[in-house]
Amino acid sequence: MAFNGKAVDSKTVFYNLLLCLIIFYSLFYMIGSVCFGAFRLNKFDGLIPFDFKSDPAESNSKYLVSLVSLELTYFCSGLLFAAVVRRRVWDYALTVTLLHVLITSLVMMEFPLVWQWWLALGCGLFLMICNGQLIAYFSCQSDRSYPSFSIY
Repeated sequence: MAFNGKAVDSKTVFYNLLLCLIIFYSLFYMIGSVCFGAFRLNKFDGLIPFDFKSDPAESNSKYLVSLVSLELTYFCSGLLFAAVVRRRVWDYALTVTLLHVLITSLVMMEFPLVWQWWLALGCGLFLMICNGQLIAYFSCQSDRSYPSFSIY
């Protein structure tokens, strides 16, 4: 069985990836600022998307804000990615996550080795892929070019 999908030019892929990165980090900062207010922290930390060095404890409010912001950002990003790319949300989700790890390493000048951060990142990525792909599938059911489960 041959794959009969339409090829997308690299300019469109790059544009969609850039748009997804902007959505991801905009959401991260918006959700992070709301969480900072909800947890009544004194000073907003601009490094919230990149901070993996906070002590992972339930009593550490900064860590909880970072964790909740990460998970909510991944959840909401999947929904918005589906609106932008309309298919292959999993591909953009993985690429944005890999770029996020790279940018985090560059900003913090250290590769993240904290297993709690990786676990939170993996759970968030799973949420993003599941939400995004489900939204894309149900919103594109009438589109004949969108692959359905029946071909597998």
